[in-house]
Amino acid sequence: MTTAKARKLPREFYERTLYELQGELVTMQEWVKATGARIVVVFEGRDAAGKGSTIKRVTEYLNPRMARIAALPTPTERQRTQWYFQRYVEQLPAAGEIVLFDRSWYNRAGVERVMGFCSAEEYRLFLRQAPIFERMLIEDGIYLRKYWFSVSNHEQEKRFASRLNDPMRQWKLSPMDLESITRWEDYSRAKDEMMVHTDTTESPWFDVEADDKRRARINMIHHLLSTIPYAPVTRPPLVLPERPDGHGYERPPRDVTRYVPDYAGDLLLREG
Repeated sequence: MTTAKARKLPREFYERTLYELQGELVTMQEWVKATGARIVVVFEGRDAAGKGSTIKRVTEYLNPRMARIAALPTPTERQRTQWYFQRYVEQLPAAGEIVLFDRSWYNRAGVERVMGFCSAEEYRLFLRQAPIFERMLIEDGIYLRKYWFSVSNHEQEKRFASRLNDPMRQWKLSPMDLESITRWEDYSRAKDEMMVHTDTTESPWFDVEADDKRRARINMIHHLLSTIPYAPVTRPPLVLPERPDGHGYERPPRDVTRYVPDYAGDLLLREG
């Protein structure tokens, strides 16, 4: 690893580059809308590797009606009796949509495998069916991209400790997350076995080194853009119309409306 790669990205460089890439994401979104393309992006990886923060940067300027996040909760009792992939199928995009999976069907190969939430037969069945399922998506015209976010054990523990002491981010921690520290090697073995079966020519995995979150976001977004054959779409010009003259409308008196108190103004006065 070169010094340039090892050095943490300067904030100014990061923010400028990220904004440029986000502009390209908007261009890609317009192409998706115009062509009816469908894109699925799978985010997997270690706990605290920065998947969620990267997804936020991807979607920051996108239309939420066209680009949505699928972060499914624990399956219900009914869903547990369905075909495993069934509830994920319901989240797949229609024409002109982008879906980002914050965790995906690969839960079965990760946390369910390590924590014993699925049987050995269910796990083996998943490894056989996942490549077939993904081949079906691709053959139907969906652009499928899979990203694995890697983080060192020391960096993961550092981020857990930071969350533990931050009341604004404590919600990100669960007993399951903390147990991943003691099961680091178990998760490593599960990931390696998963890759053997699901890193295929048709649907490859792409590893994102994420000890530096800024670098990870830039690298992942740039790679995604480089793999989608989008092109700028010419939009019809929009002209702001002139506001017409009034026709006798009078606004009701202010005292008949319930306004939110000016907390910001009061706070400013107190601090001034």
